[in-house]
Amino acid sequence: MAALSNPKREVGRILASRNMISRLPPDLARQVQEAAAGELDRILPPGAVHQGIAAEVRPLPTQALEDVIATGATRLAVLDQLTDPHNLGAIFRSAAAFGFSGIVLQTRNTPPITGIVAKSAAGAVETVTECRVVNIARALDLLQDAGFHTVGLDGGGAVDVTTAIRGAPRLAIVLGAEGAGLRPGVAKACSELARIPIAQAMESLNVSNAAAIAFYEAERIFRASSGS
Repeated sequence: MAALSNPKREVGRILASRNMISRLPPDLARQVQEAAAGELDRILPPGAVHQGIAAEVRPLPTQALEDVIATGATRLAVLDQLTDPHNLGAIFRSAAAFGFSGIVLQTRNTPPITGIVAKSAAGAVETVTECRVVNIARALDLLQDAGFHTVGLDGGGAVDVTTAIRGAPRLAIVLGAEGAGLRPGVAKACSELARIPIAQAMESLNVSNAAAIAFYEAERIFRASSGS
């Protein structure tokens, strides 16, 4: 529904089961082609969970980092070579929930925005800007020049995440890949590294969970400072 209501999204055909069509608003139902039994399972990737409806769409245009900065964005996420599309989608979802307007991704070594990502994001890929860059470390330099405080999440960070993000008028949270974490060059390019305090019995958090915690903390601090 988010994709179909996004004016920037170019939609081709929409397929749905007869049962799903009967549950759609009439104006949308008229645009939908009824799918034969099993047709959605045949045309979608193996194991895709479609709930009886699918749309063929063109990818949304990505934005240059300079253009994202020029929009006046104050909170961004930077992802350093994440590989799991479910994690990527979950981070888009948390970004939308907690006021992060854009996500910076590398052009290589990061999955494209597929149906799996979009479904995990629950509509957030339609509202959170995707920005692709060739070099993450250089992107962090550009963000810092624009007044962003770039905070890399790392278990060995000298300060906790709350301390690191408090008082930053423009903030970029930087997250590393599953397992490997931040690459050394990316970690060095961050303004500072911060940790999320967790029990000693657990070595680390899933990257999408860590992102959600950091995004929430940024939103909480922003609301407290603005009195809302």
